[in-house]
Amino acid sequence: MRAGLNQTTIIFPYHLLTFVVIQLNVCRIAADGVFIVSFTELKLNAKLLQAIEATGFTSPTDIQRQAIPLVMAGRDLMASAQTGTGKTAAFVLPILQRLMNPATVKGNGPRALILAPTRELAMQVSDNIRQLSRFCRMTSGSIVGGMAYGPQIQMLRRPLDILVATPGRLMDHMEQGLVNFSRIEVLVLDEADRMLDMGFIDAVKTIATATPTERQTLLFSATLEGKVLEISRKLLNNPAQIQLAANKDQHASITQQIHQADDIHHKHSLLAHVLTRDELSQAVIFTSTKRGADKLAKTLATKGHASAALHGDMSQGARKRTVDSMRHGKFRLLVATDVAARGLDIKGISHVINFDLPMVAEDYIHRIGRTGRAGATGIAISLVGPDDWSKLAGIERLTGNKMNREIIAGLEPKLPEPRGNGGNKPAFRGRKGNGSSRGRSFGKSANGRSESHGNSHGNSGSNGNGPNVSYRTNNKPGQRPRRPSTRSRSTAG
Repeated sequence: MRAGLNQTTIIFPYHLLTFVVIQLNVCRIAADGVFIVSFTELKLNAKLLQAIEATGFTSPTDIQRQAIPLVMAGRDLMASAQTGTGKTAAFVLPILQRLMNPATVKGNGPRALILAPTRELAMQVSDNIRQLSRFCRMTSGSIVGGMAYGPQIQMLRRPLDILVATPGRLMDHMEQGLVNFSRIEVLVLDEADRMLDMGFIDAVKTIATATPTERQTLLFSATLEGKVLEISRKLLNNPAQIQLAANKDQHASITQQIHQADDIHHKHSLLAHVLTRDELSQAVIFTSTKRGADKLAKTLATKGHASAALHGDMSQGARKRTVDSMRHGKFRLLVATDVAARGLDIKGISHVINFDLPMVAEDYIHRIGRTGRAGATGIAISLVGPDDWSKLAGIERLTGNKMNREIIAGLEPKLPEPRGNGGNKPAFRGRKGNGSSRGRSFGKSANGRSESHGNSHGNSGSNGNGPNVSYRTNNKPGQRPRRPSTRSRSTAG
């Protein structure tokens, strides 16, 4: 721990792991006890401070105040932080600061590796890196699905400061012996809970094993429990832990409400009414399937709404154009699936509408985080059909809040709310394996997570053992990282 931090150290056993929990006392600088109100007080390089000012940041967020000093001190870190809290800058800034020093290992390959669950989030992280390193001589790149292999291979053959990647596509390159991790100084697992829920636990372990053991490892997750704790025991060395607000405390600036729908026709009528509200500037409408997103976007367009779909079947270029059009106000409504909307950051989004509730309760947290960002207010509306009550029960258990039941005059529900709010179906709070699907399925999406066309409940995708491969790592001759025993080959993710 770097001298000078005002801290209280508490050591306690938790799930067989000893954590050193750092209480930064709202992050005060040591000797003089001055409260950190600016990035200057975080002792960042002048070029980084120049980029921060150009980006428009005025003062560090809670996660930045707490994480940046720890990362700059070289500590491994576990942090519970949601999207919209400034967590990306919390690890990008100290990494950039570190990489201003000369590399200790010469050769090709990256010095810092950031793993993200989806290509959308990976591209968002890459954008943040470019913005914050604009006045530094840094090289960065991304390895994500949906992009050509050739340029990625060429990039891996050169020295690189920071590489942002999704596990699936990075594993594809590793299986071809194209990746050299001998220069890795920092490994970041961004949204680790999502990566593990999407079935990437073996891939993450394999990638981490291929990096030097003396690396610094940073793990950011919405929750610090279950599989996240399991993998932290394997990959992190005596980590400091930062726990921000619990699920029930976060998104305090977002008004959450539900409208009960008797059937699909009633649900469409409720949606039509919600879209007439004056306070709705732009909205993201979530559906459970790609086909559903396309169908609803077309239906809304025929009714005069400026709308577009966003899902995993679209090319990376098409998705970027759609998001840019939404950002510039060309579209008022974006009908999206969970995977495609990960990492979506558009300031003008006033509403999130769950046309379909998510199967996994945690996805609700990520969905509504598309609004009310950076301290702004937002509204999240869920349309709850007869088969959705068990999902709603799981969401309310996770958040610790019972959502407001709203009734629109003339569109009152005729069916009563089920007793106990749970219906006859169990609530889902996690995902097992590669997920399940009902009906026709097209396997894993480009970023490694299953998305079905239509409704589904059976196994999707295919698992199988790949061919024997060699890895270029810093391991001793004859050693190689353990490959996942089963893994669905993916072209994008």
